Amino acid sequence: MEFTSIQDLTAISRRYGADPDYVIAGGGNTSFKDETTLYIKGSGSSLAEAEPERFVRMDRRLLSQIWEKAYPEEPGEREKAVLADMMAARVKGEEQKRPSVETLLHDLLPFAFVVHTHPALVNGLTCSQEGEQAAAELFGGEIIWIPSTNPGYVLSRRVKEAMDTYTKRWGRPGAIIFLQNHGIFVGADTTSGVDEHYRRVMETIKTRIKRRADLSGEVSVYDCSGAVCRILSSLAGGKAVRFLRNNEIAFLVRDSRSFFPVSAPLSPDHIVYAGSDPLFVDVPAGDVGEITRRLEAAWKQQVEKTGREPKIAAVRDLGVFGIGGVDKTAGLALELFTDAVKVAAYAEAFGGVRFMPPSHVDFINTWEVEQYRSKVAGVN
Repeated sequence: MEFTSIQDLTAISRRYGADPDYVIAGGGNTSFKDETTLYIKGSGSSLAEAEPERFVRMDRRLLSQIWEKAYPEEPGEREKAVLADMMAARVKGEEQKRPSVETLLHDLLPFAFVVHTHPALVNGLTCSQEGEQAAAELFGGEIIWIPSTNPGYVLSRRVKEAMDTYTKRWGRPGAIIFLQNHGIFVGADTTSGVDEHYRRVMETIKTRIKRRADLSGEVSVYDCSGAVCRILSSLAGGKAVRFLRNNEIAFLVRDSRSFFPVSAPLSPDHIVYAGSDPLFVDVPAGDVGEITRRLEAAWKQQVEKTGREPKIAAVRDLGVFGIGGVDKTAGLALELFTDAVKVAAYAEAFGGVRFMPPSHVDFINTWEVEQYRSKVAGVN
């Protein structure tokens, strides 16, 4: 039974992980559990490349004891203490693996299989002004809605409380959980049950969508040898730069007002891969000297304001540039920015975008867990 279940977990992980409608870059996680053991995706690993041995085996008895402990109020100290207890809950022989940060959340959901993803279509709902109201109208008592919450222990605690309330009210556990500014968790005792929940969620949301982002007319210059690329690379200390423009981006970079829907983070994954502070620069065409001056001034002002170099730079009437340590990470920045573009277009059906609260953005930027995930994924 265990062998079959782990193979099923591997198969469903690969399937959702390879589908860009559900997972971008290293996002999302999956699990399988029996009475004693939780098998959870390793932190920073790719769902699309899942293998049975890459899942981390966790002792569910030890995980359950975490709920009985009192932890520090200070976020950094709290997450450090919880992480230590979670690492101590690994089954013997798993000491070289690091479980997903959402291990506690996976363990508390009373289903054999749990699949957590960040579909742009779903996040068009969860990252919108009217998302909670629309979710209630579309799904009623089928779903649990969790307001914007820092990931980690606090999120797990909040989901536990919401699940207890839901179960008491409806007489059954909630199988579909929407996380505002984050994504979706789906649980079922079979992989086909997970698929059915996802199918219903996606098809239901599609009935309300007004517009999809127009990604046609794409121009992508991977060697990025133009003047703006050279200037940005120099400002970033020689980092790799990639360029992207399509019909949707052409509209967004008309001016700062048009750029607003993608001017701040919508979810944690956008921060990890595309940064929390996209730079928009109004530069004139043709005059390299003036372009250089304005880019340098905007870059310096951004770094002084945020303490971080931007991973995305948008130039008026030109396009968007991804910046990273190597060509791959520059491309990932553009990939996650494109995901934000899709989310913003979907969110128009639900009152427009709702950015992550600044305090949550700060938490992600300084959280050791995300720094670790970035390192493993080769983002930094």
